[in-house]
This record gives sequence, structure tokens and C-alpha cells, in this order.
Amino acid sequence: MSRKYFGTDGVRGRVGSAPITADFVLRLGYAAGRVLVSQGGGGAEHPVVLIGKDTRVSGYMLEAALEAGFAAAGVDVMLVGPMPTPAVAYLTRAVRAQAGVVISASHNPYDDNGIKFFSAGGQKLPDIVESAIEAELERPMGCVESAALGKARRFEDAAGRYIEFCKASFPYERNLRGYKLVVDCANGAAYAIAPHVFHELGAEVVTVANHPDGRNINAGVGATHPKALAAAVREHDADIGIALDGDADRLIMTDAAGRVYDGDELLYLIVKERASRGRVSGVAGTLMTNLAFEQAMGHLDIPFGRAKVGDRYVLEMLHEKGWLYGGENSGHILCLDCHTTGDGIVSALQVLLALLKADRTLAEATAALKLFPQVLKNVKLADREAWKSNTRLSDAVKAAEARLGGRGRVLLRPSGTEPVLRVMVEGEDGGLVESLAAEIAATAA
Repeated sequence: MSRKYFGTDGVRGRVGSAPITADFVLRLGYAAGRVLVSQGGGGAEHPVVLIGKDTRVSGYMLEAALEAGFAAAGVDVMLVGPMPTPAVAYLTRAVRAQAGVVISASHNPYDDNGIKFFSAGGQKLPDIVESAIEAELERPMGCVESAALGKARRFEDAAGRYIEFCKASFPYERNLRGYKLVVDCANGAAYAIAPHVFHELGAEVVTVANHPDGRNINAGVGATHPKALAAAVREHDADIGIALDGDADRLIMTDAAGRVYDGDELLYLIVKERASRGRVSGVAGTLMTNLAFEQAMGHLDIPFGRAKVGDRYVLEMLHEKGWLYGGENSGHILCLDCHTTGDGIVSALQVLLALLKADRTLAEATAALKLFPQVLKNVKLADREAWKSNTRLSDAVKAAEARLGGRGRVLLRPSGTEPVLRVMVEGEDGGLVESLAAEIAATAA
């Protein structure tokens, strides 16, 4: 379904450039509000929308614009301030709001921002609803009469409620006493939440990157820069490091030696622990999931499927097949027995639970999973579509696949959030994989 504004993760872009401008976000709030009003307010006089944000300085401007747009459409707003994306999904469901909105560009730099929506059930909006909002955006903006305007209020205990929700995903009879954890909050939305969760479960917690200033979100820290976490773990002689991204829906971990574990390895630990309790009906990955992970699921006799890249597509596959577990190697992990969406804090707790039950370190627990070398190159695109008709590029891919000889794979895909082509090469021979990826990327440039 073709959409003009919505990508794989809401509406996103550079602040001050279309569509991330105050006037557009005002109209977006109004358009989304109109769609909610047309669908009914769940019996209430006004539909209610919950709005959260990460720590980017532009969040103040965009929050005010959204609030005004919703109010003009006759929608009441609950403001939770800086809050992880999965927290907004949970709280939307908990307070029976008609929708949740997160102002965040996730792992992107601070001068990007975006708007993503959750349904009343705490799941990302279906394409059909996003298309309805886009259709409404094409109409002139109006305003309901004064008596019907929406109101706004602060949700004062949002953080405490979400902390308790996260802790509830960890068995009551278990605790984290004896663990020393470094928690990297990426100077993002979880800075005032994640440390409390792990501390209240008994761990000794060293918190880093928890002083947001509006501009340092994801800047050399967090799940997209795990070297900072690895260094902090070694510096503090900790057992495990936990890195979240700016909106805390991604998770990357390190062990005491500073070795980094990606989403495939962490999902493997969770699934293996769940399989020890009974049969796991299936696991969903993406086109980027390491081939070794797929083979490991086969050894566990667990069905595996690949969705398009993007956690929303993993979620769609899980719902379609009736499965509970899935994720991406970037660190989005879905445990639908714990939450309706990917949650970095909850996922970290599930990994720690698996380690406690097995009485193993991260290295020991993942020893059976030997990831294939995988190289990803980002090629900037002047024209998002031109690569499809680049015959030199297609010839380079065919030549690379021939050299891999069936013991690896090549994947080209355009980013859903940035003007880049992602070139991925995977195989048994790391040197060959690196060389082939460089050749293909040079051809695509």
C-alpha cells in the first residue's frame, strides 16, 4: 500500500524539513484526531490520546503541535513526557486510551525526529489506519466549536506504573542479587526508568549515558554504539552490560569481557529458555537475521520464518502465524507473552532470566550459536529507485552469489527511514564477505 508520509516506523525526518515541521505535525495531530473521532471514542465524550516522547530538544515543539492538533479535532490528550516507546504502548492499553503517540526518531541522531502511533491495543497502527490519516491530511484543517475542543493533562504516575509493568515480566520468586550491571540509557527516554527496574529487582546498577541535554541522545552511546558499553563494563568490573537505544525498544548486551551480543543471539537465549518449558510454536526473524540463527532454530525443531525488515513486519508475521517470539539482529525483540511490542528493558529481563535458569554466562549460553560473518554497508542514494535498474549492480550481486557458492547470501534493500541502500553480505568466510560487500557497495554508489 503506497503511503506518502508514513514509513516503516511512522513519520520521520530531519527537524525543520518536511514533514517534521511544526505546521505539518499540527495538521497530523488534527488528521489523526479526525480519524479517531470518526471511529468513535469508546463510549467517552471525547476520544483520548496518550503522548510520550524521547529526550530530543525538538520534542517540546512537536509535542505542543500535536497537542494543539488533537485538541482542534476534539480529542483529549494525556501527556507523559519522556517515556520509552514500549511504555507508551503499555500505558495506552492500561488507561484505555484510543491511541498512543510517540515523538521519537529511535536510534537516529538528535536532529531527526518522528511521530509513531499505537492503537488502543498497544500495537502499531495497521496500514489501513495510517492511510486514512494520510487521506485526512489532504483535506483543509478545521477546528471543532469551542465547546467540543479537547483538553490536555499530565499523566503524573506514568513512570512508576511502567516500572512495575517491567518488573512483572520477571518471575516473583527470582531476583538479580549478585549481578553487577552497567545500564546504558543512550541519553534517551529510559534514563529515569531503566536503572530503577534492575535495581529494584536486586541488581547492583551502574548507569551511564543517563544525562540527556536534548542533543546527546544516541551520540556515541546506546545500542547503536556498543563499544561504549563494553568499555564501561570493563571499567566497572561488571558482569553484564545492557544498552538501550534512544526510545528503549532495542537491546544490545555485553558480557564481562566486553564481547557484544546482538539481537539474534539474545533472541536465541530467550527462545531456548522458553523451549525448555514446552514447545515453541515458531519464531519470526527478518531478511537480515543471521543464517546461523535459522539453522539453530532447526536444531531445536522450531519453525522459523523471515519477514521484511522492520519490527512491525515481524509483529505481523507473529500474529499471522500465531507465534509469540521474534526479532531483528539490530536488537528489536518481541516476546508477546510479555508485551504487545518490542521492549528493550523487558527483553533484557528475559535474557537475564534465561541465564539465571541455566546458571550460565552469556558466552556459555550462546556457545552453540556460531553467527556467520555479516557485513552491512550503507550507500547514500540520490534517487531511491535508481538502484533497481542498475544492471552493473545486479551483475555484481550475481557474481558475489556465485563466489559464495551457496554458503552465504546477498541482500539489497532500501532503508525505510533514511535515503540509503543497505547492502548486506553474509557467509562463512569473513574476508570474502567483507570484500564482496565493499565491491557491491562501490558499484551501487
